[in-house]
Amino acid sequence: MFYEPKDGHGLPHNPFKAIVAPRPIAWVSTLSTDGVANLAPYSFFNAVADAPPMLMISSSPVPSNEDKDTLRNILDTGEFVVHVVPHAMRDAMNVTSGGYDHNDDEFRRAGLEKAPSTLVAPPRIADAPVAMECRHHVNLGLPGQDGVRGSHVIFGEVVGIHIADAALVDGMLDVTRYNPLARLGYKDYTTVRELFALDRPKV
Repeated sequence: MFYEPKDGHGLPHNPFKAIVAPRPIAWVSTLSTDGVANLAPYSFFNAVADAPPMLMISSSPVPSNEDKDTLRNILDTGEFVVHVVPHAMRDAMNVTSGGYDHNDDEFRRAGLEKAPSTLVAPPRIADAPVAMECRHHVNLGLPGQDGVRGSHVIFGEVVGIHIADAALVDGMLDVTRYNPLARLGYKDYTTVRELFALDRPKV
């Protein structure tokens, strides 16, 4: 089949997110100006540079067409923490995906212990295998469609990285020690359990 997104796909569900998959999940903690912690997952996420390390997350408006708490908090404070979601914490991650009130602390709701960050104010998830402390670099607004506001792409510099000792093997990060979760389309997820290596061609 072929379709132009502006005209619709004619399928029961939008296939776009299923095409661009698997996608890593950023489990993002922020802090409001009132000191309320927020925690939410984002699958439009990736690393974009390594010197200095930079990453991006994209935040879509909530159904009421308002900004999500994560975006608002980042723009207000300039700080956030991105965690990797291990397979063992998939249910807690899913709990934090709900559209809760601004004053609702998702750490508490999901039964997650907070740990202090080192360089930024938002707390981190104590048991997460990887946590990256970030400072906001730039925000890019994207066009909307059908009366719905567009997404915002948030670029941040990673200024501090926490790695659980158990995830390091012979000085290298071993993702099979915690099996990171990735987002597919629809309601589907996958888990990284198997690795293979490829050497680049020598020219």
